[in-house]
Amino acid sequence: MTALTLSTAAAPGLRADAIVIGVAKAAKGPVVAPGAEAVDKAYDGRLAAVLDTLGASGAEGEVTKVPAPAGFKAPLVVAVGLGGEPEEDASFDPEALRKAAGAAARALTGAKKAAFALPVTDAGDVGAIAEGVLLGAYSFDTYKDNGGGKAKNGKAPLADAVLLGAKPRDAAHKGALARAVAVCEELNRARDLINMPPNDLTPEAFAAIASSAGKQHGLKVQVLDEKALVKGGYGGILGVGGGSAATPRLVKLSYTHSKADKHLAFVGKGITYDSGGISLKPAGHNETMKCDMSGAAAVFAAVVAAARLGLEVNVTGWLALAENMPSGTAVRPGDVLRMYSGKTVEVLNTDAEGRLVLADALWAASQEAPDAIVDVATLTGAMMLALGSRTFGIMANDDAFRTTVHEAAEEVGEPAWPMPLPEHLRKGMESPTADIANMGERMGGGLVAGLFLREFVGEGITWAHLDIAGPAFNEGGPFGYTPKGGTGTAVRTLVRLAELTAAGDLG
Repeated sequence: MTALTLSTAAAPGLRADAIVIGVAKAAKGPVVAPGAEAVDKAYDGRLAAVLDTLGASGAEGEVTKVPAPAGFKAPLVVAVGLGGEPEEDASFDPEALRKAAGAAARALTGAKKAAFALPVTDAGDVGAIAEGVLLGAYSFDTYKDNGGGKAKNGKAPLADAVLLGAKPRDAAHKGALARAVAVCEELNRARDLINMPPNDLTPEAFAAIASSAGKQHGLKVQVLDEKALVKGGYGGILGVGGGSAATPRLVKLSYTHSKADKHLAFVGKGITYDSGGISLKPAGHNETMKCDMSGAAAVFAAVVAAARLGLEVNVTGWLALAENMPSGTAVRPGDVLRMYSGKTVEVLNTDAEGRLVLADALWAASQEAPDAIVDVATLTGAMMLALGSRTFGIMANDDAFRTTVHEAAEEVGEPAWPMPLPEHLRKGMESPTADIANMGERMGGGLVAGLFLREFVGEGITWAHLDIAGPAFNEGGPFGYTPKGGTGTAVRTLVRLAELTAAGDLG
């Protein structure tokens, strides 16, 4: 991962491959953003005019490269768009800085060192720029011939980044950098897992990776294999995983702090490959289904990040891991499963499997009576139809908690939207055979899935459900600090919720 340092050095005298500056979009053309004064001065105050001539506008994510002026030790200036100018006396939004830094870091693939002279007004800006660089420079190339950390074009990601305007001796600035490194390293680990091919990332392999990392960071790790799941009566996880030669697992990761008086439980859907089972997905819908464990990856990353940050809160992560495959031993439409909670579920569609593994994990998490449970899952195509490919949906059994989760997501730059749980949709899941069916009305399918999960949350426990089906895996081109492929969405939201809880701000 890119190495970061803080510096108050002047840009002209810094030895680097490039100097990154910010450009804002104004009514009369691009405007050089604060932080780049020394660079602009070297162009005799005409840098904005030069960029305008080259067609730059300052639009978000726009990258323009120009030769550095005489006297600079760096040969290149990279101007990155920040979007619209902030109002007078206001600073740039942290997400604008994060996206700009990410776009610039990606554009500098192959460079050994770059200096980022973006606007810095406080420690929050330092953290945002650091996150943008670390997330934007991400590349997954483990399986390519040119491997060894090299990108598709044979060039390695940006090796070193210097954040100018950030004070290396300022405690707040150093703390912001340390937080960014911890969170982004774990988020990028989640991306790696999402991008791994399913023949390598089986439930057993995922459990082993989680166990190793958990022990490295002082977590208590418990792994239930197939025998333990049978003994415990985890009918949902066993039912989904029964069709695969790769047997299921339930992983529990526990981070505890000696001074904590609050407990959060995070539950992640971990379908390491989803063929749909007997209700087989058609061609065109199964090629990216290695990403169906993105929820478990996010939970895993968030718990480890909480431990690395030493947050004063107890956090438990539950990873419900299985592979959904068709075979002679696979669960069939019409089968009835007895879940860990004791409830029975009639399986009407084996491709609605995520809610089955989550149900067992939610009930297991409920037995510890945490202050709140948040589950994360690539659960429904219906949520993608509702919110698109960049926004996840939030459902909850408590409106105030749903608002808190939404605000946390927006604060860290993860687009999300609150969704309802309409009671009338519950009737559609009534079964003549079992306590509940795993399918209901087709319209509002994402909400139906949320109502199903609510059935397996312990009484009196505050709960939220994040359906990340849209933003978990980016099938388009990279943008901002978001790469093509696994994105690691929800990691930062979960970490922020843990921080709020530690600070006593979650209620």
